[in-house]
Amino acid sequence: MKRNYACFSTEHSASRRAFLESSVAGVAGLGLGGVLTAAPGIAEQFKTAHKRVLNIFLHGGVSQLETWDPKPNTDTGGPFRPIPTSVPGVHICELLPHTAKQMHLLSIVRSLDTKNNNHGRGVVEMTTGRKQTAGVDFPHLGAAAAKSLLPAGFTLPPHVLVRSSPGKRNVESEFHNAAYLGPKFSSMAIYDAKPPALTERPEDLSPAADQRRNAFRAKINNRFAGRRRAADTEAYNFSYEQAQDLQTRRDVFEVTKESQADQDRYGASEFGKHCLLARRLIENGVPYVQVNHADYDTHYENFDYHIEQLGEFDQPFATLLSDLADRGLLDETLVCVMSEFGRTPKINKGYGRDHWGTAWSVAMGGVGIQPGAVIGKTNDNGTVVVDRAVDHGHIFHTIMQAIGVDSLGEFNVGGRSFPIADPSKEPIEELLA
Repeated sequence: MKRNYACFSTEHSASRRAFLESSVAGVAGLGLGGVLTAAPGIAEQFKTAHKRVLNIFLHGGVSQLETWDPKPNTDTGGPFRPIPTSVPGVHICELLPHTAKQMHLLSIVRSLDTKNNNHGRGVVEMTTGRKQTAGVDFPHLGAAAAKSLLPAGFTLPPHVLVRSSPGKRNVESEFHNAAYLGPKFSSMAIYDAKPPALTERPEDLSPAADQRRNAFRAKINNRFAGRRRAADTEAYNFSYEQAQDLQTRRDVFEVTKESQADQDRYGASEFGKHCLLARRLIENGVPYVQVNHADYDTHYENFDYHIEQLGEFDQPFATLLSDLADRGLLDETLVCVMSEFGRTPKINKGYGRDHWGTAWSVAMGGVGIQPGAVIGKTNDNGTVVVDRAVDHGHIFHTIMQAIGVDSLGEFNVGGRSFPIADPSKEPIEELLA
């Protein structure tokens, strides 16, 4: 069945996209590969202990009833059973058997009421923590986390989006809006678990010629910077230096560098490879990583599609979560599984579920989060929240607080102050460790 995702809006303006694309093109044209030689111990340099965010975004709107908040034996519950998890008394849907064994590492918020049933608006609001307002841009969670967590001297991209190539199962722009935080904190997209394009030195360009080009570029650039400094030029310089580092650190993005045993554990699916890449990025200190998984917009045949989609999601995600815990990385990494909304409790005539922002769920775990908790409650058939209603603003605050950022504070950008999160909202205190 062909899905129509035309209602999804892009998250970036053309001007920012053009700027970033021109930056990448300029870097590629200069041919940077081979200029830098990795200093001894550089790999360890990027494995410093600092906090990170891993966000798994299930695009299209995953059903809370087929995941985190099953309602068995009700008029809305559907055909699937709840199963016990590694947290006594907590049950999730049987479509997530591997995740159920890792629930002691996660908590569930079952009481989201975002009052939104629009895809594009939902994506923006869940990833910015703000109501979408015409003509007003707020920084994406990835930009806010990258700015807050970027270690000194870290030159790999601080904000990475892992997704399918354009034309496959994609429902959003490859660039996450950094708004007033500046293009330095916009996302870099990685497609199909492959290293960034144009990050190898052309074979016909010798290392010596490449070095001469870069020496000339640096001389001209320094002269220009001495006369005129601007946020865009500084962001360009950062992007250029980042691109140089990518030449010597390209292996960070190559999942084939992992053992065959690990590749087999994550599986051959695209999402499995994306999860393994996410582990590599987290291990190498990238402050914010988002992995997209799409095709949850199940207006028809909801149950068949969730069997397929969650069958692809469950084992790789559980493996990733377990690996982060076993390697000590979950002590430094906030993990979130979110969508733009949930799905209607009522099953429609096409055996589907439609858009539902009134009562749905997200899962969170890792650093700063109380493990094994269940926050909030919906009624017996899942139609409304009956305890501890929260929305995107509360989730954003909670994530920032969990990674050690005072979400009630402000970003100072160019002498101006901007609230880090929606001042009218607050974190979910009982979820914080």
